[in-house]
Amino acid sequence: MNLIQANKVSQEKLDYFLQSNPHMNKCSLLQKGYVVEIKGKIEGCFMLEEMEEGTYWLKQLYITQTEAAVLPVLLESILTMAKQQHAKRVYVHSHQPVVDILLEALQFHPQKERAFVNKIDQKDGNWWLYHVS
Repeated sequence: MNLIQANKVSQEKLDYFLQSNPHMNKCSLLQKGYVVEIKGKIEGCFMLEEMEEGTYWLKQLYITQTEAAVLPVLLESILTMAKQQHAKRVYVHSHQPVVDILLEALQFHPQKERAFVNKIDQKDGNWWLYHVS
């Protein structure tokens, strides 16, 4: 599994992935995102956006159903990346119960107050926080 800045992969590979996943925001992905390459094929993507100094938001996390089993490893890799970027906190907004279970297992903490994310209109799902050490 390789995590590659989206703007550094071939346009052909990226277009193929986006055609199969039209709900992804191509513009944001190219500006701030990463793709998940497995066996030479793009199988997922995410954005790790700094919202405030030391505070990041893991957005648009997606992995294809065929590669869903790598999600725990992918999340751990993203947290390692966040640590390398000197993150202190990583927020995740989850829309799926199975992701909630995984986040809890990885020691993310559920959030009732949303700090910086109050500005963002996200009513459904659950917010989680991970303290990077």
